[in-house]
Amino acid sequence: MIAMRLVILSGASGSGKTAIAESIRIRRPDLAEVLHFDSIGVPPPEVRRAWGPDGAWQRAMTLAWMERVAALRGKHHRVLFEGQMRLAFVREGLLAFGIEDARVILVDCDDAIRAHRLITERAQPELANPEMMNWARYLRREANEAGYEVLDTSELPLERCVELVCARLTSA
Repeated sequence: MIAMRLVILSGASGSGKTAIAESIRIRRPDLAEVLHFDSIGVPPPEVRRAWGPDGAWQRAMTLAWMERVAALRGKHHRVLFEGQMRLAFVREGLLAFGIEDARVILVDCDDAIRAHRLITERAQPELANPEMMNWARYLRREANEAGYEVLDTSELPLERCVELVCARLTSA
């Protein structure tokens, strides 16, 4: 079987994960298949809450994505998957589907940069709220506790972030 190199980017809204993934998809289309968690469609909060507490919807979708990624082994050498996912759910999916060759990276930035990106660059001021900042802190803590790499995009230009992720995709 052909070894697959998998890099998973997670992070709160405004961190830069989608910008990095899209830049790689457009500028380096032969490097990796780029998958976006949100391509499944994200239901409104009331629908997600109906799934139950503790992120049951996100967990179910993360596990479904990990199953899909596992099925790509042997078909693609490299996969870049990005989305807002609890890292514990990512880890659970990797273990459940026997994916051992993954590199998980939290894409992060400081709250002021996140708010600026959400308000000014993305025109989504409703996302620049305390709940999003708490979500970012939660993911940061989760990444640190699990020993995952954290890519702080606060001061790095997009090109440099893309270079760093491309290096993770191509490293043995």
